[in-house]
Amino acid sequence: MQLVVLANAIQKEQWAGKEHPSVQWITEPDELAAFKADVYIDMLFEHEPQRVALLNAVAPATVIVNAVALTGAELPASFVRFNGWPGAEKNPAVEIAGNDDRIEMAAAAFELLQKRVIKVPDVPGMIAPRTIAMIVNEAYFAWGEGVSTKAEIDTAMQLGTNYPYGPFAWSEQIGLEKIYRLLQQLAATDERYLPAPAMELEMNSRL
Repeated sequence: MQLVVLANAIQKEQWAGKEHPSVQWITEPDELAAFKADVYIDMLFEHEPQRVALLNAVAPATVIVNAVALTGAELPASFVRFNGWPGAEKNPAVEIAGNDDRIEMAAAAFELLQKRVIKVPDVPGMIAPRTIAMIVNEAYFAWGEGVSTKAEIDTAMQLGTNYPYGPFAWSEQIGLEKIYRLLQQLAATDERYLPAPAMELEMNSRL
């Protein structure tokens, strides 16, 4: 199997493990067409027509995209979604969802990156990202209510739960806007996911 991975320098360092001769790392989407492979992983995926067209052009190869908030119904049939949010690289397994016919190829691809896969329901947020989003949201509730500072909450969560990052530091690595959008999307059907008022204020201040 030949695998091409589109990633930035930090993602390559985090996910690569031992270099593998069957894995080609690239940094620009336009490089995708320059390499022939059985599977392509886009860790920098953005759901926009031009990007989807670039990835569609490598058919019939399997395409794996870092698309936490989408569902398979919103993507081409050759695509598989995976959780590529920061922190996922520290786990021995990676969450994937999508076309059942492509799961076996996706599993073989992640094996080259020294990961096993866990197939999860094809719903927005998968499992771990939903949990992370709620942890960050609860931290914003606590901060907004004056329970403690962001730095103190981060320290307490890291020491008390052994998380790779505190919730505020984690939200900055992932991108608070991604967490906020996922919470909004999930809150449309379950009000438990409504973003904390302090998060709403911070998001509005960034606009």
